Amino acid sequence: MRVEERQFTFEGFTYHCRVAHAGSPTTEPLVLLGGSSQNRYAWLRHEKWLAAYATVITVDLPGYGEADFLPASHGMDFLAANVRHMFEELDVPRANLVGSCFGGAIALRFAQHYPGYVAKLALVGMTKVIPDDYATAVPRWARMLELGDRAQIATELVQRFMSPPGTGAVHKHQAVSRLLYGQFMAQSESDILKSVEHNTRLMSHDWYRDEPVPAVPALVCTGEYDTLCTPAMGRDVAAVLPAAAFTTIKHADHLAPVERMPEFCDLVTRFCSDQPLTDLPYTNPIEWMGTTRCPDPREGGDVGGGTGDVRGVQ
Repeated sequence: MRVEERQFTFEGFTYHCRVAHAGSPTTEPLVLLGGSSQNRYAWLRHEKWLAAYATVITVDLPGYGEADFLPASHGMDFLAANVRHMFEELDVPRANLVGSCFGGAIALRFAQHYPGYVAKLALVGMTKVIPDDYATAVPRWARMLELGDRAQIATELVQRFMSPPGTGAVHKHQAVSRLLYGQFMAQSESDILKSVEHNTRLMSHDWYRDEPVPAVPALVCTGEYDTLCTPAMGRDVAAVLPAAAFTTIKHADHLAPVERMPEFCDLVTRFCSDQPLTDLPYTNPIEWMGTTRCPDPREGGDVGGGTGDVRGVQ
């Protein structure tokens, strides 16, 4: 596997991306847009599974990771346009797009504005609305970050992102909680400033906008015990997509891609390479939530109205 690091500038802001080239790709490149606390290296351990099927592209967009600081006046539209700029600079005509949490909001806006670039769309831990209790906490967290109260906010953020005790059995719950806490505590001053600006950005722009979505095969999933972006919220997202299926990953919460890494990678590669998703031991049953009818395997997996091949979600 050949890996390269690239640096680009979009409208005056420098950003970075990592490209792990697959030796013998069987599907379009896989672009991963991570959550607000993730950078382009957050997916390193996933590459050994994902890059066996597709070239894997991860990115630090402006305002995140090692990229330039991005004022909160720039919202989802800007970040989606930045992703298109990356596609153009890397000469990627189409890709399978996977967005996790905050990255899911960017991925969906990208699909709405630049549909021709999207082969398949997967949204992980995604919601149409920022939960009320999270929105209420954001201003307080911003003040705590400005005051340097890292320990308390790290504790609260772990409690918010991880399911509380008693919700259900979650793989690696304690280990991932410690990892998340350590990441928050290890933030540099630059990271803190970006986090404060990120919180302001969340409250200043539309998280979700009711705009047309391309009728590409889509998969929405989350952990079955996700208490931040609940399965019900994920179903609401899938319900507004033309050709979407929904499922939950067993024994996982909002951090499913980390808690169940091999299983998450298997789900993504199956979806992107048109393999069946039924009867997987680590997911609950597939639910058809799209705006078109459920595909019928006897009809070759084509959604009514010619909206696309959805063999990966039969």
